[in-house]
Amino acid sequence: MSENTTNNKQLIEKFYNSFSKGDAEGMTTCYHENVTFEDPAFGTLENGRPAKMWEMLMSRKQESTTVVFNNIEANESTGKANWTATYEYGPKKRKVVNNVSANFKFNDGKIIEHIDTFNLWKWTKQALGFSGVLLGWSSFMKNKIQKTTNQQLDSFINKK
Repeated sequence: MSENTTNNKQLIEKFYNSFSKGDAEGMTTCYHENVTFEDPAFGTLENGRPAKMWEMLMSRKQESTTVVFNNIEANESTGKANWTATYEYGPKKRKVVNNVSANFKFNDGKIIEHIDTFNLWKWTKQALGFSGVLLGWSSFMKNKIQKTTNQQLDSFINKK
């Protein structure tokens, strides 16, 4: 195993250890300054927005929120991990268990690309209840979620 492979694996472990502690700064120090992030809820984020997204999400983290991770793998240029977040969502405090697969690319000893994938319909059924069951599979719902999350992120950034 090369030194870069070991370092990249440790970088992913640092990211998720920080995530599980609610430490946005620890998470974002793992990111390259030009990182791109993508997931079903936010779409694609660039230009410093991935770090701000984690800062926003960690500022809302509840005591009962848990993040666990496993299956970390890395080589010279790519890596992957699985993680699960368990938390309460929205005013009705619906329990959500979100199982996520993460893929990474590295540059200059940092994460340059981070793509999280998860079943958005499964998430909407848990988080939104009946409307999530009915519409969670649709591109309409995905677009609405991405628009809402990005408006929340814009608002968070503008308050800073």
